[in-house]
Amino acid sequence: MKRWYSRKRVALFVTLTLLFLTVYYVYRRARHRPNDVPTLKLSGREFWMRGRPMRILSGSIHYFRVPDKYWEDRLQKAKAMGLNTVTTYIPWNIHEPSPGVYNFNEMYDVIKFIKEAQKSELNVIVRPGPYICAEWDWGGLPSWLLRDNKMRVRSTYPPFLAAVDRYFDKLLPMLARLQANRGGPIIAFQIENEYGSYGNDVEYMKYLYRGFRRRGIHELLITSENIDGYLNVPSPSADVLPTINGADIPDKFINKYIANMNPEHPLMVTEFWVGWFTSWGEEKKGRRDAR
Repeated sequence: MKRWYSRKRVALFVTLTLLFLTVYYVYRRARHRPNDVPTLKLSGREFWMRGRPMRILSGSIHYFRVPDKYWEDRLQKAKAMGLNTVTTYIPWNIHEPSPGVYNFNEMYDVIKFIKEAQKSELNVIVRPGPYICAEWDWGGLPSWLLRDNKMRVRSTYPPFLAAVDRYFDKLLPMLARLQANRGGPIIAFQIENEYGSYGNDVEYMKYLYRGFRRRGIHELLITSENIDGYLNVPSPSADVLPTINGADIPDKFINKYIANMNPEHPLMVTEFWVGWFTSWGEEKKGRRDAR
């Protein structure tokens, strides 16, 4: 009798232990499973974030132009200005100076910069290209691409896409872990930059779009074009928000083109230029107000 009772207790203990481990495993899987629901949502003409309307007030800080010891200072000053978001480009040629060789050290540690922004209670919009413009050499495209005499950048030329894929295989999973829906500060990603001013290969833009999604990017995707750009190339997908940039953005353009492309979505200016290049001998260009 005692032996039977002892075996019953052992069986009960084993059953309860297995049940506990199963429940714990399921809980851990659910807790750490990537969330594919974006934190920043579109509702009519408004952005919504965590159940509340949100107005994005953003400025740009290019981490690769600022020594890393000054990042905290610059970010806190942006916060003190009343901004709730910072945007930054990510230059490919800095982070992959040679094919397959990567540099994310010191002032090129974009992950550290994004985490510093979060410490300053700022959201982040990243603009990883592959082409970024940013008044940066060749828009951040690495010069080693030109070792291929037939290279056609910003296109569906297979060797170019292969290079983009290798770079994005490294970069985008790092950024994916810092999305807002996974506890990070990144609320949006920009695909390419002003591509419509360069070309009109819709398949190229669709390829990039699929690449973002395939690598775990679930937050809002945007494009940014000037007035001519949107007349040249459409948005690569219905869930990509077209945004506008420029120094003078006529109301009639916003109402006629951007509003028509986004009939039920917010209108967003990703760049409002307050200055421009001043060539030698020219009068300094710039603005003193936002009119």
